[in-house]
Amino acid sequence: MTRARLFLLGCHLILCGLITLSGSGQAFPGAERAAEGAISTFSIVARDAATGELGIAVASRFFAVGAVVPWAKAGVGAVATQSFANTTFGWRGLDLLGKGATPEEVVDILIRNDDDPDRRQFGIVSGDGTSATYTGSGCLAWAGGRHGPDYAIQGNILAGEAVVTAMERIFLETEGTLAQRLYAALVAGDAEGGDARGKQSAAMLVVKEKAGYGGYTDRAIDIRVDDHPEPFEELGRLLDFAEMNYSWNEAWTLFTQGKGVDALPHMERTAGLAPENAEVLYDLAVIRLAAGKRQAAIEALEKALSLNPNLKQQAVDDGDLEGLRSDPVFGQITK
Repeated sequence: MTRARLFLLGCHLILCGLITLSGSGQAFPGAERAAEGAISTFSIVARDAATGELGIAVASRFFAVGAVVPWAKAGVGAVATQSFANTTFGWRGLDLLGKGATPEEVVDILIRNDDDPDRRQFGIVSGDGTSATYTGSGCLAWAGGRHGPDYAIQGNILAGEAVVTAMERIFLETEGTLAQRLYAALVAGDAEGGDARGKQSAAMLVVKEKAGYGGYTDRAIDIRVDDHPEPFEELGRLLDFAEMNYSWNEAWTLFTQGKGVDALPHMERTAGLAPENAEVLYDLAVIRLAAGKRQAAIEALEKALSLNPNLKQQAVDDGDLEGLRSDPVFGQITK
């Protein structure tokens, strides 16, 4: 689902009344002054059971919220820590999950050993999809959360409870990748008023085993908008690139492992996401050739070189295209 469709969806839901408004709690007068130093935020932590991906999307009227709130480790779990955030809850929570603690047990352990538990808020999803959310009694209104299998949603200094209920509903109803569902939930929360103080930053983190560049890390998607008048729109713009790059990384990692056939579906998806990107089409030609699709490789290369003629010399020298050099078309398009 594209960014434009997501924003239209949000507007449609409001106009049609499909998101039920709740009157439970508004940020009290002077909340912004009282909240100085708080990570006043709404976030969703989630897992995709089919892919094993774990992720977090978060937004706030706070500079660089992505530098504080999201923590995740592939196969282990994900944690969002906010509201006068104790950032140790991130790495400590992951460590406890890795040692076999359930999300509810992690909540109990972290709060039991904290010096200001009433002002903490955090959400946890484990690698097996179990979840928990915690909101201390001292968090600034409206504050609270919801959770279920594969997700935990929470926020503080929100326009109202409708922010988290809308996020939950849209996350559960939206189809697509985990990143698309997280983004849809974040947009739905913003459509309901989001952070009562306004908007400034947003971030998304998605992890999966060996999904980072070259297969060396688990960071499939890691994007941040630290300071922007429209952070949701900007996050969506970055997500378009991030989804393409994620698929490209997966394809190229498999190719470098000699798995051209396995790499091809990922590279075809990448080209579908970026059909006018010359470098993507060039690598599509390489991987199609490795998968035995010689004619299709020539077609992709021809389009790549027409979009960026500067790639012609690279193609002539590229050992990955050795199998195309005897083709007359190759000689013509690389002149």
